[in-house]
Amino acid sequence: MVAARITVNGKETPISPAPAHTTVLDFLRERGLTGTKEGCAEGECGACSVLVARPGVDRPTDWVAVNACLVPVAALDGQEVVTSEGLATADASGTPAVLHPVQEEMAVRGGSQCGFCTPGFICSMASEYYRPDRCAHADRADGSGSGPADGSGSEHGPNGFDLHALSGNLCRCTGYRPIRDAAYAVGMPTEDDPLAQRREQSPPDPAATAYTQDDSAFLRPGTLADAVRLLRERPDAVVVAGSTDWGVEVNIRSRRANCVVAVDRLPELRALHAGSDHIEIGAAQTLTEIERRLDGAVPLLAELFPQFASRLIRNSATLGGNLGTGSPIGDSPPVLLALEASLVLADADGEREVPLCDYFTGYRQSVRRPGELIRAVRVPLPLSPVTAFHKIAKRRFDDISSVAVAFALDIEDGTVRKARIGLGGVAATPIRALATEAALEGEPWTERTAEAAARVLRAEGTPMDDHRASAGYRTAMLGQSLLKLYARTTEAVPS
Repeated sequence: MVAARITVNGKETPISPAPAHTTVLDFLRERGLTGTKEGCAEGECGACSVLVARPGVDRPTDWVAVNACLVPVAALDGQEVVTSEGLATADASGTPAVLHPVQEEMAVRGGSQCGFCTPGFICSMASEYYRPDRCAHADRADGSGSGPADGSGSEHGPNGFDLHALSGNLCRCTGYRPIRDAAYAVGMPTEDDPLAQRREQSPPDPAATAYTQDDSAFLRPGTLADAVRLLRERPDAVVVAGSTDWGVEVNIRSRRANCVVAVDRLPELRALHAGSDHIEIGAAQTLTEIERRLDGAVPLLAELFPQFASRLIRNSATLGGNLGTGSPIGDSPPVLLALEASLVLADADGEREVPLCDYFTGYRQSVRRPGELIRAVRVPLPLSPVTAFHKIAKRRFDDISSVAVAFALDIEDGTVRKARIGLGGVAATPIRALATEAALEGEPWTERTAEAAARVLRAEGTPMDDHRASAGYRTAMLGQSLLKLYARTTEAVPS
């Protein structure tokens, strides 16, 4: 097997002798690329962001910004990375001579003060700069950046720049106005832009990796069959996809694993199929990829995505990872419970399908057996027409939820024919609000019904007091969420 290597700013370099747990951030800084900074070490500040060449949604390649502090460098074996130092155009001697358009706008508009966060902002901005479907909006020529009133908080500049591309980047001294101004001032990539041209070529194929250093191994099987066979042989292995959870464990809690198995590039886990009776979503697709490929086809998921962490995290995080951790405050389980999703689990003996409502068995526990992987998520069709996702948190975006509630209702002739409600943050596991569903089904969709069902919803789960919210607050928000749904639907649905 070829020795593990990574291409950084056009130059290939071996990963060895870096320890197997080494992050991309530490790997780059040890090689003098100190524009990549460590701020939080858990994917919240964006000071570490870099660009990675990934399979594109609309073109062969997309330049995707990721948190270098979370990704093991061995996970990028055979891949291409561009740092803030690699964006500028070099002269004949190799010295950066011409600033990248994003760097230029940040400089002339005062988008940097102390400069610590600036390289991370620039890499996130560059990812958005090269987004294939970004286009200018003539109706926003004033540069206000106002977006549609769709509840997503969307903000786009006159150049089509989505300001939420920077939602994972923090700045403590400059302030965001000049950074926003710089983002809204960049133009479109020119035809001779080498990074724009690079999008027309396919990214490197994922390398089957067996990287071992100091008795620790990072392994990337080439196929699902290889992966499940490996997991049977190595029951101690930690399975990772985007590493947005495991990376925090490594950095903050100093956890180490003798064996890490990466499944993020397995072809069998990266498909998306829409059939006559269900949509199947590969468990290792990133949330950004799912969002762009579905393009609103599942409205409840479309409402979830902007509220799930930041764009930087969504560029790496997967549904399989979010479900695999079994966290009671994960954002995707309530939505998938409301959608009546099921999981396809695979191991060396074959596959089985498990309804998500039967998957969780306890705090961070599930029916998934040792050696099993989540291969795909299946969402049955047709979809309920009335849906909503309410995430209650201390911040509107990029925060962990105190309570998450997802609704999927069929309302016909003013009567609730079917109700599915998923809850997060109010029990040891994500749960269905079964009593509330029963209180709604067969009843007229009226204020009286909503108020009665809201009282039932307040009694669902076993909410607790913690640093995010009190049990009483969580209880109140459960009932309020149903009243909010009723208020938003009564104009469209006669009472």
